Amino acid sequence: MQYPDYPLESSRYASINNRQMHYLEGGKENAETIVMIHGNPSWSFYYRHLFTALIDKYHCIVPDHIGMGLSDKPANGEYDFSLKQRVDDLDALLSSLGVDNNLTLIVHDWGGMIGMAYVTRYPKKIKRLVISNTTGFHIPPGKQIPWQLKLSRTPLIGALLIQGLNAFCRGAVMQCVTRKPMTSDIKKAYLAPYDNWANRLSVLRFVEDIPLDKNHVTYDLVDNVDKNLDQFATLPLLVCWGLNDFVFDLHYLDEWKRRLPNAEYHEFDAGHYLLEDAGEEVIPLIQAFLEKSTGR
Repeated sequence: MQYPDYPLESSRYASINNRQMHYLEGGKENAETIVMIHGNPSWSFYYRHLFTALIDKYHCIVPDHIGMGLSDKPANGEYDFSLKQRVDDLDALLSSLGVDNNLTLIVHDWGGMIGMAYVTRYPKKIKRLVISNTTGFHIPPGKQIPWQLKLSRTPLIGALLIQGLNAFCRGAVMQCVTRKPMTSDIKKAYLAPYDNWANRLSVLRFVEDIPLDKNHVTYDLVDNVDKNLDQFATLPLLVCWGLNDFVFDLHYLDEWKRRLPNAEYHEFDAGHYLLEDAGEEVIPLIQAFLEKSTGR
């Protein structure tokens, strides 16, 4: 399988909680570390151009969550597909690589909640944050859950749609860019890790792990992130947002602005996969933000 512009030469594997976790690693060994955290149903491929743009000055790490991308795909009962486990995996990976301070996290989609849970666990390790079409809090007031997500969480129907018909992954490559359609080779690369029922289990579990009520196993951790978010208001913060996102829409952007009013905000006429849709505009902004906040 060909992954256009994807730096396979930077691929690495680490044994994390008895699973092989794939990640990209490159750049200057003693430079500041940039960690890029993807969401669902993407993988490290999403960050390929940003990774390549930053490795000349920074030490960059881009993991694939267990069950996603090129990482192991455990079956039901072999892995805890929960937010806490995702944070534990990230923690274990970064610890195994010896990077545990002065970190910059770049987060997208549910990678934002994973990243912000890690930040809440280790606030002193974080230097700055780059946030894009994601969340770090409960569902904002007035936000209605899209019917597509509701349907995907319905028992049996969700498994049929996501694991059987691959509707979630296929829908993403169609709807998450709005400026121009993805080329066929880019679509194939996004879809490649999720090529059968078993390999799409983690995609389903991610959807199911969104807490919609207090009885959900993930609710307390999300609640803790929500309650501690304001302590990061003084960090250097860059928020880049695709405005044509039916899930992480203006309700989420407005909540970020309310919670982190001193962040640097940039908005784009683009979709959820912002780096895919407007990377040529967003990547220079990220580079400039990192450069001007290096000495802080």
